[in-house]
Amino acid sequence: MKNKTNIIYMGTPDFSVPALRRLAAQDDFHISLVITQPDRPRGRGKKLTASPVKTAALTLGLDVFQPEKLNSEKAKEKLLSLQPDFFVVAAFGQILSQEILDIPKVLPINIHASLLPKYRGASPIQASILNGDKVTGITTMIMAKDMDAGDILMTSTTPISKLDTAQDIHDRLGLIGADLIVETIHAILDNHLEPAPQDHSKATYVKMLKKGDGKINWALGNRQICAHINAMTPWPGAFTNLGNKRIKIYKAQASDLPSRQEPGVIFQCDKEGIHVATGNGSLVILELMGTSGKRLKAGEFLCGHKIDPPVKFDSV
Repeated sequence: MKNKTNIIYMGTPDFSVPALRRLAAQDDFHISLVITQPDRPRGRGKKLTASPVKTAALTLGLDVFQPEKLNSEKAKEKLLSLQPDFFVVAAFGQILSQEILDIPKVLPINIHASLLPKYRGASPIQASILNGDKVTGITTMIMAKDMDAGDILMTSTTPISKLDTAQDIHDRLGLIGADLIVETIHAILDNHLEPAPQDHSKATYVKMLKKGDGKINWALGNRQICAHINAMTPWPGAFTNLGNKRIKIYKAQASDLPSRQEPGVIFQCDKEGIHVATGNGSLVILELMGTSGKRLKAGEFLCGHKIDPPVKFDSV
């Protein structure tokens, strides 16, 4: 272990798993500890469930530490005792104090799911889709006390298509982050990397999403609504109400079909899907879910839920 780079890894959700696995696979790296959030109650039964990172770490035979508060004196002593060269942090879920950030001999590095300084904060993937960006990516950066404000180490980009959901981008960025963190650490160790300060005047911040953020505003234009649906998939899910029933919409596309109806009105149902008027143009719903709890293509949905246009979805 003496010649290996000693890494403490911190992460919690699925996004963090590819980087953990990639780091663990490097012959010249040693992961001395994996830190993740404590097991939380999940699902209808509220059964205590391990985080995806904990599950992956145990499969890899790595030591796991799950403090409620990493900024405690006890946790600090534990980290100091391991004498890490690097912290690697990916969506861990706790803010680290400067005392903790000062522990690694070389650097604490964060894997962030946007091209900083754009989209600092909790929902960068959704923000990039909502804003109609053509490109997003991963930034590796030196961790600082202020959120996502540290110097940039490396970036890697990926295009965003009109069909990409937040899940699609999430999965892609997880793999890109795994490659980039290995490349970043090797470049630092080889003295081939000069950190670049962020232009803080260009920083934008994005909030953590709530369930209510999924509600569709039919007064928006058709392309904006399609972007909203993509950004909210899989969570919190884009939804609207038809009468007293909540409808989740998973896939829709902007349509050239004109409509003289007010926003939110279903004006046509055909083999293509369910056509809805919006604030600018119309869109066609391709996949949705009603009270049955099953995701269906529009044709399948209409077989069990007859719709006689014109009927109106509730708007915001």
